[in-house]
Amino acid sequence: MTHDIEQALDWQGHEVCCEGCVHHELADEKRCKQKHICVQDRSPSRIEQFFKTNPGLANEFLAHPYFEVRAAAAKFADVFHLTALLDDVDETVRWHAALRLPRRFLLRLRSDPHREVRVRVASHIEGEELVPMMADPDYYVRHVVARRIGVPSLKHMIDDPDPEVRRVVAQRITAEWLPELIDDPSGAVVLAVAERLTPTQLLPLRFHADFRVRYEAAGRVPLSALAAMQGDEDPMVRERVFERLAHRNSATPGEHMVIEMSTDKREGRR
Repeated sequence: MTHDIEQALDWQGHEVCCEGCVHHELADEKRCKQKHICVQDRSPSRIEQFFKTNPGLANEFLAHPYFEVRAAAAKFADVFHLTALLDDVDETVRWHAALRLPRRFLLRLRSDPHREVRVRVASHIEGEELVPMMADPDYYVRHVVARRIGVPSLKHMIDDPDPEVRRVVAQRITAEWLPELIDDPSGAVVLAVAERLTPTQLLPLRFHADFRVRYEAAGRVPLSALAAMQGDEDPMVRERVFERLAHRNSATPGEHMVIEMSTDKREGRR
């Protein structure tokens, strides 16, 4: 249904009536137009367009009963009116208010009750500001934190209960802490560790339960350690072992031959 024939409804489902609107005079100045620029309409885009056209009226709508009106008004209202909105019942309103306030107010939302707000906060703040969020109850918030927090702090997230968070930790943490994750119960985490280990450090992982980890080991452990992997149960692991052994005679003495796994094989087996 197009906007030309669509009925204009307010946030309670009633038809919008321009005649009864207190801002009816704005229509004469083309600062308000039904189905396009209207604060009474339930459409978020039309509401926001109203405040873009009439930013000076935003302060009047910060207590409006419709959260979309409050959220849009928060983008244009005077900053000194916004602190009260940090306790708004709607998370969208709280977020838009915090974005325009000094940083200390944004930090207050690190413990916001709504996870989406905390995810957004974690995506905006940096460094030590993220430390209190390492123990957030939501796994995805911690996932964002693990991607963005300073590397020295990652050692405190090694025992995170979520494997995806630990995988990010394994990808970023300093090499000295990698052994702490080598026995992780998640194969994906151990694979992330294996991809960063030296050939010698990979030796214990030749017989790991996850074929992806063994495949990584088969491609990089010293040639002298490959014989024990010839009977691996996974055909792709055996193939990689045999490929490297086949090059034993052509390799320069002492050279460690590494055969990269092709993209299609990696994507095909994950």
